[in-house]
Amino acid sequence: MTTVIDRPVDAPLFDAREFRDALGTFPTGVAVIATVDAQGAPVGLTCNSFSSVSLDPPLVSWSLRKASKSLEVFRCAPCFTINILADDQHEFSGRFASSKVADKFDGVGWWPGYGGAPVIDGSLAHFECATFAVHEAGDHLIFIGEVQRFDHGGQQEPLVFCKGAYMMLTQSLREFVTKGRISPQDIHDARGRVYAVLLRLACENGSDGDFDAIETHLARLEAFTAAADIEKRMQAGVDFFRLVAGAAHNEVLSLVAESLNTLLTHALQAQIVRARQMHPSADLVNAVVVPLRRRLLERLRARDADGAEAVLDEFLGHSSLLKSVEALIR
Repeated sequence: MTTVIDRPVDAPLFDAREFRDALGTFPTGVAVIATVDAQGAPVGLTCNSFSSVSLDPPLVSWSLRKASKSLEVFRCAPCFTINILADDQHEFSGRFASSKVADKFDGVGWWPGYGGAPVIDGSLAHFECATFAVHEAGDHLIFIGEVQRFDHGGQQEPLVFCKGAYMMLTQSLREFVTKGRISPQDIHDARGRVYAVLLRLACENGSDGDFDAIETHLARLEAFTAAADIEKRMQAGVDFFRLVAGAAHNEVLSLVAESLNTLLTHALQAQIVRARQMHPSADLVNAVVVPLRRRLLERLRARDADGAEAVLDEFLGHSSLLKSVEALIR
């Protein structure tokens, strides 16, 4: 029996983006959920909501957005597999998450498991399940599977997802910085190049809703003008570019950008304290960078990729991270 808890009338509304970010602080593994449609064709998608439910009977669960194009296939499927990805299978995560890949199994090694549902070669572990139950849960459906067969034992490390980025990539880059093989300037330059590509993709793929979300966030960011707001201003600046990356609708590049953002923040964390003392007011910061952000959004709405990249170059050139950490603070 499903118990529904009534939400108090006066309960505060959540900021959806902040709620998602808070949930993202919990590291999870990454899996590809797979089944076959009514014609026997394989269908798969990336998922990080996999969880164990029960040992007796052996039950596991995962959830799927109601807006997913694959929803009806999985709702009607009598079985599915959960393929836990290894750290050397990160390309599968992006492939099965992309809406632009028509045949996600093209070039992917797999074999039919229980009920014909695909088992992906090289997975760290896999669970072959019969559909046990499907429950409504807000904007998602929760699928519960009864495990019929499973296997594990690979020697690889699991692919781990946290804070919108793969920990594998972030940790590897951080190790290079620690050993002196990558400098903050290298990270800054790479971040600029990645965002140049993301801006062009955002001009092609971004929706009016994406741009409206960026504008709403800008209004919130611009309210952080007090000296005590430095931490909020820093995080809001990162979130601004995260929304820009989201408008590109390219998960792999967005994750790379997120890893670079995380690493850059850590690399220059010590300088934030100095910046708080050096820049007691945000007036100068806002006078320069607010118009740049606004111009960037204007170019995105106009689908002007060259113009957007020119504004980005001006923004990064003004920031000069090694001379001033204001770009990190903003």
